[in-house]
Amino acid sequence: QVQLVESGGGLVQAGGSLRLSCAASGRSFSSYGMGWFRQAPGKEREFVAAISWSGGSIYYLDSVKGRFTISRDNAKNTVYLQMNSLKLEDTAVYYCAATGRGIRRVSDGYDYWGQGTQVTVSS
Repeated sequence: QVQLVESGGGLVQAGGSLRLSCAASGRSFSSYGMGWFRQAPGKEREFVAAISWSGGSIYYLDSVKGRFTISRDNAKNTVYLQMNSLKLEDTAVYYCAATGRGIRRVSDGYDYWGQGTQVTVSS
């Protein structure tokens, strides 16, 4: 069992920045691929970014590429999502997820989920 806790969400103006963190429990964090997903009201959960256990493979949703950066610090059992140039359409609950398999761009590829952190972008 892996427990994930997101933090760093909040209210930010369009064009601003926010950094999300996801702290993982256990002693095997470095064995897991990690992903970020988001879900806006009335919308389906969508893939945002993922990073392999080694950090050697990284994927992004096209609409966030160049604005968001996923990274991980295995010594701290933490994965980050740095979000710059935020847009109104980035407003959503952001979820951290972990997989013991290879990283994927679909939610059913992940085994463990955090409870989410709200990101609200205002005009």
